Amino acid sequence: MPSLCNASVLFLFCFLAVSLSVSARPATFLEDFRITWSDSHIRQIDGGRAIQLVLDQSSGCGFASKSKYLFGRVSMKIKLIPGDSAGTVTAFYMNSDTDAVRDELDFEFLGNRTGQPYTVQTNIYAHGKGDREQRVNLWFDPAADFHTYVIMWNHHHIVFYVDEVPIRVYKNNEARNIPYPKMQPMGVYSTLWEADDWATRGGLEKIDWSKAPFLAYYKDFDIEGCPVPGPANCATNAGNWWEGAGYQALNAMEARRYRWVRMNHMIYDYCTDKSRYPVTPPECMAGI
Repeated sequence: MPSLCNASVLFLFCFLAVSLSVSARPATFLEDFRITWSDSHIRQIDGGRAIQLVLDQSSGCGFASKSKYLFGRVSMKIKLIPGDSAGTVTAFYMNSDTDAVRDELDFEFLGNRTGQPYTVQTNIYAHGKGDREQRVNLWFDPAADFHTYVIMWNHHHIVFYVDEVPIRVYKNNEARNIPYPKMQPMGVYSTLWEADDWATRGGLEKIDWSKAPFLAYYKDFDIEGCPVPGPANCATNAGNWWEGAGYQALNAMEARRYRWVRMNHMIYDYCTDKSRYPVTPPECMAGI
């Protein structure tokens, strides 16, 4: 009987430990984030489990994480502006917030005229160098429901996911003298703003303020990473789940989905823009 009793106690302890770790995860917006721009234009919903971002002629808005992180995974569910959203940009990104040598990982959702596909632009700044834009037309209506957008960042690669479909991969190729962000922690940011000088068809389509206010919705905020300041050895700990063997490269299914996106939905890639880069940037030949 003692062994059975010990097993039961161990099971109960493990169950409680798992339950506590899950329940301790941030449940509301204000546990992990703060409003950085125009608090009157960010409205909490469902006790802070979701938020509404508002853009009108008086202002856009923005928020940021309370902490910075060095490696990990950031995920949000977003429902974008419906209807005529031309000239608007909804952004979800990570940024080192350093002036001289910036690291940044960008999702930018570019508004559209009604009936046209929504475009998502990704960009990567490493050691102060950006201008690595890629654009993909989403294969669904991102304003009809919530969809999950993820930035995965570890020592091996950076991957942008849309509903578990990888749309962008940036490998760590420091051995080939290609810069890779790994020294500076980054905060998590989001903004909704007017950018009709470039956002839709290169600025040809202007924002129609008669359609305002423009509304975007966020929920299921999830940050798993090494907070800075925090444990000194966290970022170099190979035992972090996001550094595991299953996250060091795309698996076979992810690789097929990645190729499908690039073949069918990519509309711009700086790697193939000879007017900007007569010599192909070295990271473009790194593969996945």
